[in-house]
Amino acid sequence: MSSTLNNLIEAEKKAANLFLEIESQGLLEPGKSEKEINYSIFDLAFKMYGIKKYWHKRIVRCGKNTLQPYNENPENLILQKDDILFIDFGPIFEEWEADFGRTYVIGNDPYKIKLKNDIESAWHECKAYFETQKEITGSALYGYVTHLANQYNWEFGGEIAGHIIGHYPHEKLEKEDKTNYIHPKNHENMFGLDKNGKVRNWILEIHFVDKEKKIGGFFEQLLA
Repeated sequence: MSSTLNNLIEAEKKAANLFLEIESQGLLEPGKSEKEINYSIFDLAFKMYGIKKYWHKRIVRCGKNTLQPYNENPENLILQKDDILFIDFGPIFEEWEADFGRTYVIGNDPYKIKLKNDIESAWHECKAYFETQKEITGSALYGYVTHLANQYNWEFGGEIAGHIIGHYPHEKLEKEDKTNYIHPKNHENMFGLDKNGKVRNWILEIHFVDKEKKIGGFFEQLLA
């Protein structure tokens, strides 16, 4: 294992611990707004790890906002007693980036729970498929993810299914350059080296939605 990958894994472990604390400290409380929850997590991350720096905007979305992909900035909703929400944070630990996303179900709605479980299962299924490949383009992997969404009877809600990750600041993720994304227009081999001759490390993100019921779920972590 390369030192880069090892550092990324260690950063992700800290992000996972942060997300466990989010639940154990009861931050996901009905009646709070998305912004209130967001700020509470920011404060918790600072207390736990001294984090103030994030490499992308911090996302907390509940209700109908869970349909929205990353680039959108929907209205600030209030978390309900029978709700679904997802959190997507990109904290930086000692200059190493993490990108971690999880879905939470408030209440006992079986359909929402199924969505939460399906996105996690689909993530691991996609990871297993990726690991069987010796060469695969970002476009092909995006196609596989959308195929999985259909298999699980959901719709894929993301414009991308992941991106590169690394030491902060990693290669700039310009919207026009799709080679750094798991995207339909990325026809480059994901196992190819970067411009410095180094192996690229990837984040895989799964975003399934039901537009009719206005709910979505999100699961994201290092593809390693």
